[in-house]
Amino acid sequence: MTTTRNPLAGTVYQTETLRGVRCVRLSVLTDETTSPDRQREADDKIAAELGVSFGEGDGLREAVDLDVSASKVAPFDRPALGSWLARPDEYDALVWWRFDRAIRSMSDMHDLAKWAKAHRKMLVFAEGIGGGKLVFDFRNPVDPTSELMMMMLAFAAQVESQSITDRVTGAMAAMRRMPLRWRGGGRPPYGYMPAPMPKEHGGIGWTLVSDPDAVATIERIVRELLDGKTVSAIAVGLNADGKPSPRDHWAVKNGRETGGKTGGVKDNTKDAFLWNPTVLTRMLRNETLLGWKMHRGKPVRDAEGSPLMQTEQPIMTREEFDRIGKVLDSRSIDNRDRKDTDALLLRVIHCDACGGRMYLNKQENKQRPVYKCNPYARGFKCGRSANIRGDWADEYVTAEFLRLVGSVQTTHVVEIPGYDPEPELRATLAEFNEHQAQGGRQKSRHAAAAWQERADALDARIAMLENSEKREAQRIVTPTGRTFADEWAAADTAGRRAMLIEAGVRLDVRRGTRGGWRTLDTSRVDFHMRGELDPAAEAAIDTAGTQEAEIRNDAPPAPGSVARLVSESVPETAPVAESVPETAPVAESVPELVPLAA
Repeated sequence: MTTTRNPLAGTVYQTETLRGVRCVRLSVLTDETTSPDRQREADDKIAAELGVSFGEGDGLREAVDLDVSASKVAPFDRPALGSWLARPDEYDALVWWRFDRAIRSMSDMHDLAKWAKAHRKMLVFAEGIGGGKLVFDFRNPVDPTSELMMMMLAFAAQVESQSITDRVTGAMAAMRRMPLRWRGGGRPPYGYMPAPMPKEHGGIGWTLVSDPDAVATIERIVRELLDGKTVSAIAVGLNADGKPSPRDHWAVKNGRETGGKTGGVKDNTKDAFLWNPTVLTRMLRNETLLGWKMHRGKPVRDAEGSPLMQTEQPIMTREEFDRIGKVLDSRSIDNRDRKDTDALLLRVIHCDACGGRMYLNKQENKQRPVYKCNPYARGFKCGRSANIRGDWADEYVTAEFLRLVGSVQTTHVVEIPGYDPEPELRATLAEFNEHQAQGGRQKSRHAAAAWQERADALDARIAMLENSEKREAQRIVTPTGRTFADEWAAADTAGRRAMLIEAGVRLDVRRGTRGGWRTLDTSRVDFHMRGELDPAAEAAIDTAGTQEAEIRNDAPPAPGSVARLVSESVPETAPVAESVPETAPVAESVPELVPLAA
């Protein structure tokens, strides 16, 4: 309050300058019709008319809440406005552009009016009902007019909010039934971006097209997954290369900040959301990759029960999608691929007594690492826990593996996916059964007709899938010209470990005996290989054995033979045949014919 003397009349009069807070709220950051600048302009205009000052520079009083819904977030829970409401002594008035910038429910307005009355504040709206300004002055505690008018206007605002919600919900439901039509607004499914609807499809609204950046990332993920990498290793690589996760991708593409609230712990935010196995798996199993429209986790279907498409350019075919799903299913248990350890035999070496895995323990005082059985970590005891020097076990397994398959040629395998309607058939049947459980609950004819329409659509889709033929996948194996010994020499520890695991190698270790052993006691280890390489290893061993036998001159008989010659080796100095007396027994001068075993 300031006092000024009028020099003309010689009288004293008072003028009042109120301390105000300029309030700005926006539900959607891309909404240009209610932009922050437009709201500030309206607030400044009404503030100048009423003698309200918002301060300047560092002393500017402003509450800006962007991307905050008034229907979902009460005034006291908004980040900026809530902070000002908690400090009522620092200002006299709150100024908004319009009523809906402040509240959209009667309960929120009641709380705000109660707060303004308790703290004797003035609430100002630059544009009220009919376009004129609205001023609710609660500085007079005995005047109930302001509170009554606010309750009436709050009721109107709530009705309007509900009407808007109903209109938006109805419009979204209608657009879900339109082929290729995307609802617009918000973040599109990962791998796609919005584009105007082509003229050949009506030219109204939006559809989805492939997002080149996201598709390139998806192709990389699929390629690495099929090459044998686990989802954990893939996620690590994507984060290391700075590839934005699905949640951050759209923000980066639109020039906005990444990160945000995590949703778990209250007020917990992140600067960026990283790739992790859960995000990767959820993305790869999402039917939006097929171009399907999804609503609440279920496909939107047409009258025939077929999933409605939201794009003409689906990222994957059904065969590719099912193939990736099978790969994920096969690795859903025990699929960790450790890159942070130099233990060659992780998942290969086991304790013979309990069957549990042994882990490499790096000893203190620069002692050699040791593989140890650790049953307590698994919650049970082992009667004869084993341990073995790490270098001994690594060298033994390496030698045995290369002895068996080192000369075997590696192959390149190409999988041509087939098609199996069974997964979609099961999912559609489950959806049909869930829908059938709601039968008979409809009270109106229209609801019953809508229920029956969806039941018929699901039934038609099930019939179509039942009549679809299953196509088996093909597996084309091509030799690479390289041997396992070549691949082993070129691979790092993680690559060699993957080769052992894929080959089904297992080393069982028994507890050793006391003594100053300087080499590995091979009697306490058992080496097994039960993977796809086992037949190839046997063939390689047989070939090597045959070659050795030919050198020793005891090779197996040729096919069709009935007997083979058996004779002792004769020294080079042995007498020639002419020196044998004529009276010598015939049996001594002719090699023995031995019948072949049956």
